[in-house]
Amino acid sequence: MSGEVKVGIAGLGRSGWWNHAATLEALQEMYRVVAVSDPIEERRREAIRRFGCRAYPDFESLIGDEEVELVVIATPSHLHAPQTIKALEAGKNVVCEKPMATNLAEADAMIEAYKRTGRTLTIFQNRRYEPAFLKVREIIQSGKLGRIVLIKIYWHFFGRRWDWQTLKKFGGGELRNNASHVIDQALQLLGDGEPEVFCDLQRTLTLGDAEDHVKIILRAPGAPLIDIEVTRACAYPQSRWLVMGTQGGLVGDSRSLRWKYFDPKDLPPRKVEEKPTSDRSYNREEIPWREEEWNLSGRYGGEAFLFYEDLYRTLRGGAPLAVTPESVRRVMWVIERCYEICGEKNRV
Repeated sequence: MSGEVKVGIAGLGRSGWWNHAATLEALQEMYRVVAVSDPIEERRREAIRRFGCRAYPDFESLIGDEEVELVVIATPSHLHAPQTIKALEAGKNVVCEKPMATNLAEADAMIEAYKRTGRTLTIFQNRRYEPAFLKVREIIQSGKLGRIVLIKIYWHFFGRRWDWQTLKKFGGGELRNNASHVIDQALQLLGDGEPEVFCDLQRTLTLGDAEDHVKIILRAPGAPLIDIEVTRACAYPQSRWLVMGTQGGLVGDSRSLRWKYFDPKDLPPRKVEEKPTSDRSYNREEIPWREEEWNLSGRYGGEAFLFYEDLYRTLRGGAPLAVTPESVRRVMWVIERCYEICGEKNRV
């Protein structure tokens, strides 16, 4: 593999600037930002100073730039689908920020466009690379915890928001934004089956008209029940991760996890007894627990780096795409089901 990928970034807000531009700048042997687009002039000037790139006030000029081979769509959510399709049709490969789209029909149109054009499309579900998530998945797959009964993933916050992501007309709301990360992680743990979905959406502290409290339960045959909460109305946050298994459990957050388990061979054989206990007590025994822990040392923000390193192997080395649009379509399917269950029309 050799040769830097020439990138154009659409949108220089929070995500475009910090998650994408800063990451690509640090991966100079793989990528070079050659163009950007943003309607705010000062942001364009800042990008010119930092990257020595071309800067356009509109998206059409960006995708018309012949040097750009990869377009990063980091614009407001309601623009993701139409801009992705335009970029693919202009012959560009595309990284689209999450949420992939505002609804499932848009996601399907994006998938159709990338198949029709033969270009590469991936979605920035960078939380698939989160160290704590990868460790949780490793422990579950190890079998140490036995059959997994329940997985809770809780993102608890308390506070108001009043930016564009609180408005339905821009594709805002906690379900599409933070919850899309959690749903994506949950589906990786759930497996390939189509889940049954329960959902409750509420507006609590937000100043906008979109939801800021999300409760989702996913259930599928042969898979653990997955309980998701993403809310801005929790004054007493609970652990981000809680896993219950038939041989142990796990608890923790993004920086620290601990788990305990036992080997069934270490327990004495038992059989059901119909007679009462001699001392009128409940059945009880000492469990020979084995305990382990994991801690993230230092600061970590490497999810974006790992995402782009994988993408480079695809673009320059022909490796299979790590985050396929089809896999993220499952996230959009769950989001769509949630709005249907809660009676949200939600078309923007």
